[in-house]
Amino acid sequence: MKVGVVTFPGSLDDVDAQRAVRLGGHEAVALWHGDHDLRGVDAVVLPGGFSYGDYLRCGAISRFSPVMTEVVEAAGRGMPVLGICNGFQILCESHLLPGALIRNQRQKFLCLDQRLRIESTRTPWTAAYAEGQEVVIALKNGEGSFVADEETLDRLEGEGQVVARYLGENPNGSLRDIAGISNERGNVVGLMPHPEHSVEELCGTGTDGLGFFALASLAAEVFA
Repeated sequence: MKVGVVTFPGSLDDVDAQRAVRLGGHEAVALWHGDHDLRGVDAVVLPGGFSYGDYLRCGAISRFSPVMTEVVEAAGRGMPVLGICNGFQILCESHLLPGALIRNQRQKFLCLDQRLRIESTRTPWTAAYAEGQEVVIALKNGEGSFVADEETLDRLEGEGQVVARYLGENPNGSLRDIAGISNERGNVVGLMPHPEHSVEELCGTGTDGLGFFALASLAAEVFA
C-alpha cells in the first residue's frame, strides 16, 4: 500500500514517519503541504513537529494548507488518516476530531518513554494490537493536554473512540488520561505519543510503536 506522509513548514518527524511506514511494510509517499492531490495514496500520516512555527495555535494555520482540503475530503470517504502529536493538533483544528490540545499542565516540554494501554483495536491504525495491550512509546510535547467538554468526553468513552490511554502518572494533564482518539468511523486517529520513534530495537523505546504502521485491517481488505 501507499501511505502518504505530509510535510508542513516546520515538520520535524516526517522522515521518521516515512521510515516507520516502510518498516511497517508499505511504500512511503512524500506529500507537501501545498499539494492539491494525494498522489493515489491509500492512507495519510500527519507527522509531528511545529508546523508554521505553532503560530496562533498549534495546527491552526496548517488546517488551511491546500493538502488538508484533500485530506479532509479523503477522510470523509473513509481513507485512514493518522495524526501524530502536531498532526493530532491539526486534526482537531480541521474538525476531523473533537476536542483540543492545550499547554501541558506543568507548563513544560516533555520528552520521555511513556507507558500506554491500547483501548481500541477497531481502527486500521490499532488493529495490529490486542485490546488492553500495554506498550511503551516515546512522548515529546509542549501542548499535549487533551481537553473537551464532559459531553464530548462521555461520547468518546461510550462509543469506544478512546484508542490509547496513559498509564502511570499522567504526563501532561490530558483529561481522563487520554493519549489518542478516533472519529466515529474509526478511520481517523489522533495520537499524542510518537510511535514512529518506537519502531527499532537499536534506538528509542523498542518496537512497540510499529503496530501503528502495520495498517493490518486495511491491508487485509486491499490484499484479500
